[in-house]
Amino acid sequence: MTEAADKPPEKHQEKARSPNAPTEETVLSVKHYTDRMFAFRITRPPTFRFRSGEFVMIGLEGANGKPLLRAYSIASPSWDEELEFFSIKVPDGPLTSRLQAIQPGDKVLLGRKSTGTLVHDALTPGKRLYCFSTGTGLAPFASVIRDPETYARFEQVILTHTCREVGELKYGQELVASLQDDPLVGEHFNRIVHYTTVTREPWPNQERITTCIATGALFADLGVPPFDPAVDRVMICGSMDMINDTKLLCEKAGLREGSNAHPAEFVIEKAFVG
Repeated sequence: MTEAADKPPEKHQEKARSPNAPTEETVLSVKHYTDRMFAFRITRPPTFRFRSGEFVMIGLEGANGKPLLRAYSIASPSWDEELEFFSIKVPDGPLTSRLQAIQPGDKVLLGRKSTGTLVHDALTPGKRLYCFSTGTGLAPFASVIRDPETYARFEQVILTHTCREVGELKYGQELVASLQDDPLVGEHFNRIVHYTTVTREPWPNQERITTCIATGALFADLGVPPFDPAVDRVMICGSMDMINDTKLLCEKAGLREGSNAHPAEFVIEKAFVG
């Protein structure tokens, strides 16, 4: 028997993939913002559907052959033909220590189903939408503010982004600036407010966003009234301390937490990296 005949046919060597197994997507671009943050874009399967603001499992093949997956908010809007993600870098993180080294052409695993609460369906109708974020918690709002439905539902969108260092604001700054020429939402550019704070470096607003809310500085700076359950709606994504503190401030103002099943005045997201 020849060596060729001794080998099983190629198709029998492949493991049968479960219908629910992640798909293998190609990295299209990578941009590093600081030694702690980077963004990347990957191909989007034609059958993949999601609502702006949701998250999905993404990752890499593990050393043991098992997928290493984590929840990541999708930063691109639901209409985009590609998928964008905004990630932290963790030197000893099982996934991000490897993910931060990806290059265009590399492969990334993508879960088949998205979910999440930072979506319009989880909020009751309102006038003003606040999107509170820290660090890479900006990602789902990068999706939301590029979705035309956001401007059909709200008269004003206030995006806040709090980071440790000034350089970490750049992704959000570039994103908001790009909206001015966006073919789908550019006409609504004057309805977007971008409010940034930095905690560990000099900046015009060197404060935690929760302090800005609690003292009323946020509302004074924006020239708007404090939270009003009748007109204000809130989405929150970031560190657990920030989420919990902002949630308490919302509840103190009379806003109720919503969900996909029971829409209300504010929603939070815990399942994301960063």
